[in-house]
Amino acid sequence: MRKPSVLLSRLALLCLLLGLPVPAARAADNGSWSVYPVASKSAARPYFTLSAEPGQTLTDKVAVRNKTARPLTFRLYAADAYNTARDGGFAVRTLKERMRGVGAWARPATARVTVPGHRTVTVPFTLRVPRDAEPGDHPGALVALDEHVDTGSGRLALGVRRAVGARIYLRVGGPTLPALSVEQLRVSHHQPLVPGLGDSTATVSYTLRNTGNVTLSPRVELTARGLFGRTLLDRELTRVPAELLPGQRVRLTETWRGAPQLDRARVTLTARARDSRESVSAGFLALPWLPVALVLAAAVAAGALLVRARRVRARRSAPGRPSPPERPTPSRPRSSPSARP
Repeated sequence: MRKPSVLLSRLALLCLLLGLPVPAARAADNGSWSVYPVASKSAARPYFTLSAEPGQTLTDKVAVRNKTARPLTFRLYAADAYNTARDGGFAVRTLKERMRGVGAWARPATARVTVPGHRTVTVPFTLRVPRDAEPGDHPGALVALDEHVDTGSGRLALGVRRAVGARIYLRVGGPTLPALSVEQLRVSHHQPLVPGLGDSTATVSYTLRNTGNVTLSPRVELTARGLFGRTLLDRELTRVPAELLPGQRVRLTETWRGAPQLDRARVTLTARARDSRESVSAGFLALPWLPVALVLAAAVAAGALLVRARRVRARRSAPGRPSPPERPTPSRPRSSPSARP
């Protein structure tokens, strides 16, 4: 039987601390090693930005720098990028997952590299774009995965393999289509049983989906209107992915604190990105249900008592039924003595 640490190491957590686009070239770094594009002094690059036509082959170089004093051995591979389900962050596929884009098209010159302490190793790689590649953006990364497995402490040892990747933004020539959609808008309302004895909140959940073929930087606005068009909420959401990759969808939630406790609200969510815009709406009824239930129960009870009282009053005021007249008993005529024979 395999040890739990070995089994769990195969489900390794890839801590892909990928660099953000900044003016100066800063490598993707986790404190122990960094991965970044090789660049000239006059053209520093924080990540790979590449353009190619279908069927074209590109070559470039990636640098792996060891910041520790001991040598480190890495597994180098290319990977497709995706948006995480939790918050829409930029992440890449693991080594054993199936690749369909950059992860399948790019190949480093060597699959393993050992970097001495406080040294940097440069590795060339080739990116071959298929002739039938779809136009648009194909994001990915060149990943340096540490072959050393860190074991956790405790009864169940958790194997963790760390990785750092340099982002690749590849655009394949052809028509581009920016398209953003908002799906499955849901609003759930929570309020105290007794008005005034607690806060009222509403949870707005929705799905952002990139239905086009280029990377988008969406902006999302949330508004709410009450009865007679009163503005209850007007806010631009901040917990939105900085980059929504082509074909990706992310489920997001937003909490509305101070939602109404007695109103009929209409929530509208509007998403914008480049030349794409879409709005969806959903409504909810805010009522203090406990007081409403008590009022309804009291109304039902009062109605039942009123009906009963009317019935009793009707019985008392109704006139008594007259007794039926007695039928006279028919008498036989007496016979006269003279009539007898």
